[in-house]
Amino acid sequence: MSAVRALVDLLAGRRDAASLAPREWDGVISVARAEALLGTLSVRLEGAALPAPVAALFADQRAAAEIAQRQALWEAEMARRALAEDAEFVLLKGTAYAAAGLSCARGRQIGDLDILVPWHDIGRAENELLEGGWEWVKPDPYDDAYYRDHMHELPPLIHKARDRMIDVHHTILPRTHRKTPDPLALVADAVPTTSGFAVLCPIDMACHCAAHMLADGDLQGGLRNLWDFHCLAGDFVAADAGFWGRLDARAAKHGLRVEVRRAARLARDLYGTTLPSGWDRHDPGDRWYRRRLLARDNWGGASDFLLQQAFYIRSHWLRMPPAMLARHLWTKWRRR
Repeated sequence: MSAVRALVDLLAGRRDAASLAPREWDGVISVARAEALLGTLSVRLEGAALPAPVAALFADQRAAAEIAQRQALWEAEMARRALAEDAEFVLLKGTAYAAAGLSCARGRQIGDLDILVPWHDIGRAENELLEGGWEWVKPDPYDDAYYRDHMHELPPLIHKARDRMIDVHHTILPRTHRKTPDPLALVADAVPTTSGFAVLCPIDMACHCAAHMLADGDLQGGLRNLWDFHCLAGDFVAADAGFWGRLDARAAKHGLRVEVRRAARLARDLYGTTLPSGWDRHDPGDRWYRRRLLARDNWGGASDFLLQQAFYIRSHWLRMPPAMLARHLWTKWRRR
């Protein structure tokens, strides 16, 4: 069995950790590290019978993940203090999962701080963050104009003292994307956490997770995003028996029904997510997505180069109309 398949089976609970030979652990750990799932795997296998070196590594990973989550939540607090008291923002992605206490946050690596700010407040938020110690990561004029004219976020900012990045979104997909989720609805229906932060409501959080994985990139890191979706579905169904029906209606509102349903099927296929009647069908096209998600060799390196290139081209095709894409790629090629 390939290392990436073994990783998926361990996460899904289909394989006992004790069944792995010592040499197999090298591949599983390499793939988990490449997919940013090593901390998640360490939590998933806490208490399992593991070789001593693996157990020690996993204990370190769990400790590091706890520290990283505290740092992420502290960075969110610093952003809240930098923004005006009446500024409205919503946490997104990993920091949102941690703030909401969701199961996918356990062991999860959290990188940049992602926040969603209403479009009418984006200029004020930008100025207040700059005054609060953040500065531009990409001062290049072309990149700056590209972000402002075409993307769903400001150019990335980094804090000059803490060296932590923040991505300030005004919607969840590029402005030129073929899909146009409703950003006002995302903010209006956000819900508070016990720590006082706002996060997307459950159905919007699942929609964003699916969109981020399937409509806003080439599926690099897709196994982690798919694990997020699997865990979110489990958490939300446990709290709301009507979750799937509400999710379907919300996905349709955002124009993301295809992506949400595909994410659900892929989560079922790889992680064993239980789907309701009407969702639990098979789509022949999903096999290409499964192949892309599993495109790792036994050392964690990328494999299936042609398929990865096809998904890379697809990601740009979704983001921009053809003429705009051609101009952008030509400009980037000349600048290199």
